[in-house]
Amino acid sequence: MPALTLITREGEEKQLDGNEGLSVMKVIRAGGIDELLALCGGCCSCATCHVYVDDAFLDRLPAMSDDENDLLDSSGHRTPASRLSCQLPFVAALDGLRVIIAPED
Repeated sequence: MPALTLITREGEEKQLDGNEGLSVMKVIRAGGIDELLALCGGCCSCATCHVYVDDAFLDRLPAMSDDENDLLDSSGHRTPASRLSCQLPFVAALDGLRVIIAPED
């Protein structure tokens, strides 16, 4: 089972196990992390699951869709490491993935 390291907004580090095929957002929510709101439930329509992905994993992620890009443009906290966690399938190649929950907009 692949593992995910999550850093909360308060800087607390959590280790989460996730099932392949879930989105990173669903792994985080299943781990009991409520600060990642994910209001749209993973439909790529709200950007409340915004995370910063560790640089070491950016080249392993699927390409960003135009919809995801547009939603991230609406955030005042976008960085080159920004992604919507609902758009990231959690697969074995992402074992050890490290993400930080972005500040709320």
